[in-house]
Amino acid sequence: MGVWQLVGVGLVMLLGLVGVLVPGVPGQAIVWAAVLWWALTDMTPTAWGVLIGATALMLVNQALKPLLPPRRPAESGAPRRTLMIGGVAGIVGFFVVPVVGGIAGFVGAIYGAERLRLGSRGAGWTSVRSVMRATGYAVLVELFACLLVAGAWLGALIWG
Repeated sequence: MGVWQLVGVGLVMLLGLVGVLVPGVPGQAIVWAAVLWWALTDMTPTAWGVLIGATALMLVNQALKPLLPPRRPAESGAPRRTLMIGGVAGIVGFFVVPVVGGIAGFVGAIYGAERLRLGSRGAGWTSVRSVMRATGYAVLVELFACLLVAGAWLGALIWG
């Protein structure tokens, strides 16, 4: 697989990661499709292993969705910008501090944005709890699954 195709797969995967944060965009399907594109082009056992793992993880994520609270961003009282900041920080955090950084970045950025907006520490934590109840858990689980797939793909490129 050529460098430009790998860049294309990476950009599609990044589009899918951002799509997880935007309601109505099938970010999870876009990330999986990027891995499928890579596996069908690369045709190595590592690529197929990543595709099988990604498929299994995405199916588990789909099975967990009904168990999580539905996304209701309007009920949280926080602006949509707060969730976008949290999502971007979660994506960056996942790659800066592998795996754990995704969760810490997501929740930490939501707290930081809400503390700046509301002005106090207590109000910031209260807002984080309401955001997590209204949308955060569903977004966090889907984003984390997609980040694991993206991390597996990147790891297969670097070490595979």
